[in-house]
Amino acid sequence: MSVEVVVKVLRENEEISLPEYGTPFSAGADLRASEAAVLLPGERASIPTGLRIELPEGYEAQVRPRSGLAIRHGVTILNAPGTIDSDYRGEIRVLLINHGQEAFTIEPGDRIAQIVVAPVSRIFWQQAGSLEESARGEGGFGSTGRS
Repeated sequence: MSVEVVVKVLRENEEISLPEYGTPFSAGADLRASEAAVLLPGERASIPTGLRIELPEGYEAQVRPRSGLAIRHGVTILNAPGTIDSDYRGEIRVLLINHGQEAFTIEPGDRIAQIVVAPVSRIFWQQAGSLEESARGEGGFGSTGRS
């Protein structure tokens, strides 16, 4: 069962739709570009969405890549996931990079990312003299034996 959270949205461009879920069980809602852009191979750009949001205290929004853009065009987000804090009121922008071999054209209204809203835990960091042992111990990448 999902929890419904109200997020206030200001649209700077009424022609760009609010974030929308692609299916009833999608975790992320699509974010759309509010301006046209062309990303040449290897180029990165901050793409505006024309949206500003007010998240409730205790929540964050994560801006994540769209798998279709990545597989078809090699376009992804550099700082994925990008984090939007509950006290941020600026425009949501998506830092895209073109890892593909051809120019990638973005038109207003194109789906360029997805946004996921999630609760945030505030951590109290407690300095310790030692940590409890675990089966994994200090094993790093690949230490669980799974491929």
